[in-house]
Amino acid sequence: MRTLIQAFRTKELRNKILFTLGIIIIYRIGAFIPTPGVDYTIVHQCIANTTSENFIGLINLFSGGSLLQLSIFALGVMPYITASIVVELLRVVIPRFEALHREGQSGEAKLTQYTRYMTIGLAVLQSATIIVTARSGALFDYECSSNVIPNGSVMNLIVMVLIMTGGTGLIMWMAELITDHGLGQGMSVLIFISICSGFLPKLWDIGRETSWEKFGIVAAVLIAIVIFVIFVEQSQRRIPVQYTRRMIGRKMYGGTSTYIPLKINMSGVIPPIFASSILAIPTLVAQFGKSDQSWVKWVNANLGDTTSVWYICLYAVMIIFFTFFYTSITFNPDEVSDDMKEYGGFVPGIRAGHDTSRYLRYVINRLNTIGSIYLLFVCLIPTTLIMALSLGSSLPFGGTTILIIAGVGLDTLRQAAAQVQQFQYEGFLDSTKAIAEKK
Repeated sequence: MRTLIQAFRTKELRNKILFTLGIIIIYRIGAFIPTPGVDYTIVHQCIANTTSENFIGLINLFSGGSLLQLSIFALGVMPYITASIVVELLRVVIPRFEALHREGQSGEAKLTQYTRYMTIGLAVLQSATIIVTARSGALFDYECSSNVIPNGSVMNLIVMVLIMTGGTGLIMWMAELITDHGLGQGMSVLIFISICSGFLPKLWDIGRETSWEKFGIVAAVLIAIVIFVIFVEQSQRRIPVQYTRRMIGRKMYGGTSTYIPLKINMSGVIPPIFASSILAIPTLVAQFGKSDQSWVKWVNANLGDTTSVWYICLYAVMIIFFTFFYTSITFNPDEVSDDMKEYGGFVPGIRAGHDTSRYLRYVINRLNTIGSIYLLFVCLIPTTLIMALSLGSSLPFGGTTILIIAGVGLDTLRQAAAQVQQFQYEGFLDSTKAIAEKK
């Protein structure tokens, strides 16, 4: 709170905060503007009759509820998130992408440009898919008999695809404006707002529709989990690094000590997102099959229910796999070891080169083991609450939701605190004032 108060007292930071709030307001207004060609009255009737606790529900969560409303921002930030992850994974497959990553700022700018192009391509594909599923009724779990898109002409459908794609491009531009002129990472802030927009009303509905005792239990567990997540996300395994002294010309360089900060959860929120997305695909495919077929019944009973044994086991295995897999892509021990050796750095007690790389890989594997257990604990608590309190599908948060809310909130507050220190020098002024008073 002190950081936020100090930020509002500083004109530059206050302008950044107000600019960010203005973009957020525009983003939320766009989530309620229907795409031309959609019958908004029928859409609201269909939303009231469906729960969408599947892959569509996951996308609807990240879009702030605009997906099921078929608004101009129906796609939300999902195309950009998907494109960013794909470009990150392609570094392993395409050497050109890895070379651009090594070039520094200029290479990252080129990768960002590729991400934008891929975002638009995915937006076209996803918007067309959403329109087709909306017309067939699969978007609303076949609980809506009315046609939400009365005009099925090709020209009207093309216009709808273009508008939804343009909405994705506008979201991407607004996120970059927040990053450049506002406070926090733009896309992360918009994800945070999208989740929170549906999170608090659903949390309140637990007490209003079930009982206030259950609401108190859920709220207490939520606060405890958020505190635990914040504690773990700020924890680090610091590997000490010593740099030898080198004489270049007449100047002496090196001789300093530093450390490599390694987080316990190095993969972030990616493993739960990947796991839930993959497990939701069979359920989505089963919606296009006949309800009396045996495989459709099995998928709906085992993978469509997040409390089933099959779902929990597969979910846990995938989280563990993606924790190790994604970390191996984002952190390369051989590359870090070579960079340290090039600049005369070494880990005390470990030889530079291959031994350092092997030591880093050993530490990362231990951290990934703890990190995967931590992710399992956070992601399975909502399932435990659903089973213990008999909440059905009304629980407003999951492991992914908690990780994003806590992670984005921490990063935004860190940036705010860092910028407050740039504009205010209370420590220096207080010490100067104290010295003057003593004299």
